[in-house]
Amino acid sequence: MFEDVSPLAERMRPSTLNDLIGQEHLVGENGVLRRTIESGQVPSMILWGPPGTGKTTIANIIANQVKRPFHRLSAISAGVKEVREIIGNVRSGNKAILFIDEIHRFNKAQQDALLGAVEKGTITLIGATTENPSFEVNAALLSRCQVYTLKALGKDSLQAIIKKALKEDHDFKKLKVKLKETEALFNLSGGDARKVLNLFELVVKSEGSDKVDLTNDKVTAVAQRKTVLYDKKGEMHYDIISAFIKSIRGGDPNAAVYYLARMIEGGEDVKFIARRLVILASEDIGNANPTALVIATNAFQAVNMIGYPEAEIILSQCVTYLASSAKSNASYMAILKAKAEVLNSGDLPVPMQLRNAPTKFMKEEGYGKGYKYAHSEKGNFVDMEFLPEEISGSTFYDPKGNPREEEIRKFLKNRWKEKYGY
Repeated sequence: MFEDVSPLAERMRPSTLNDLIGQEHLVGENGVLRRTIESGQVPSMILWGPPGTGKTTIANIIANQVKRPFHRLSAISAGVKEVREIIGNVRSGNKAILFIDEIHRFNKAQQDALLGAVEKGTITLIGATTENPSFEVNAALLSRCQVYTLKALGKDSLQAIIKKALKEDHDFKKLKVKLKETEALFNLSGGDARKVLNLFELVVKSEGSDKVDLTNDKVTAVAQRKTVLYDKKGEMHYDIISAFIKSIRGGDPNAAVYYLARMIEGGEDVKFIARRLVILASEDIGNANPTALVIATNAFQAVNMIGYPEAEIILSQCVTYLASSAKSNASYMAILKAKAEVLNSGDLPVPMQLRNAPTKFMKEEGYGKGYKYAHSEKGNFVDMEFLPEEISGSTFYDPKGNPREEEIRKFLKNRWKEKYGY
């Protein structure tokens, strides 16, 4: 009944942008990546998104469309030697494309081996990653690449992919398949096109008949699972961590520890969980409870030393503490406002009294003149101008209404009177 032994997902891999389902924001009619590919001026790039969303497919399409030499490496098995061999074999002016799957698995030395070739344009790098490139790709390499974010496929896209397979695949065109129920199929796929096609093929093959009625029970029976799968590289990874963070931010320790358990049972990377807690302690709690950052940082260090299973106790303590803490995003908002001001007003001159004066000439020019050392003044405070004149009085840090920051507000108001509007 089935003639082709290759997986359905491989047989249905799109070969052109028009065949690709999903990622309309990138490859749709007005998608930024489509315009880039069609122009032929393809930059080095990082394709970031969950598994089965089209990263490898897009790399193949790019190579076919721009008609350049195409080399592929997997960061799981390749190293510096393989990278240098490819770079060394690229003929001058060829501008070959080097696709590296799971580039986040390359360490710093391996990523550094790519820098020179990318910078000189010897190769056009296309890296695929399921992890945030801000954390997993070193800054020097990342600065030389465009980052394109792919999204987990929605149910409409998954359904379109299944219908396309029924219509176009050589083996499936012979069958009579009715999609009576698809919820289990789509839920278990986690927005992954490869997974939905392979699970669909497995269910149909298990029937052993030319006529198949697809139902939720049949799908879950074949998948041997009646609950939604936690895939630490798939859509559930993003959904669970989102619910986890929002539960802590919302002050619900019960929900927070539940989602922690989901991640632990799913085999989530302990460093990933702990790192997110450190970020949250500063972003969402901040000066409402400065001890939160201390606990989160210590938890990060502790779980890295201990590992599973004992690390779950430390994580639980940290999670329940952060969820039960007073919250404030005032520090986070302060840096966002300050960065916006810098972009708006540019490089404003630093007040003369604050400038460093290491030479006699600079002192004669007035550098540092009028500066008062706070520790020599009453109350260790001096009322002087610290901001550039053009933005004097701008308030970036706005303490929230929690008890600790109310004290901070009163303290600042008493010191600065009406200058900053406290």
